[in-house]
Amino acid sequence: MLEPSNNNELPVIPGKRYFTIGEVSDLCAVKPHVLRYWEQEFPQLKPIKRRGNRRYYQRQDVVLIRQIRTLLYEEGFTIGGAKQRLLGDSPENNLQQGQHIIQQLRAELEEVLYLLQC
Repeated sequence: MLEPSNNNELPVIPGKRYFTIGEVSDLCAVKPHVLRYWEQEFPQLKPIKRRGNRRYYQRQDVVLIRQIRTLLYEEGFTIGGAKQRLLGDSPENNLQQGQHIIQQLRAELEEVLYLLQC
């Protein structure tokens, strides 16, 4: 099976509160070991750890992972560049990130609307 080439081809994020690493891996088309690595590299990415060190991601974590994926895989940033981009407090970066999140949410809502109309 081919991996999605961009975030618009990724599945809709379900309306759950917590996601396992396997679910996030499927939702973001990123292998679990890559997610664990990104946790070390990106301080914003902090899943809740419970019994046996099991990770539970929240919706905002999934959105952040998709942003990281876009920066690294689609826009060609290095880990360091993506880190700077995400940590950048410039109004332009915040506006771009906000617009990106809105685009993702809109695509997900349109997909839900389509499913409801069928």
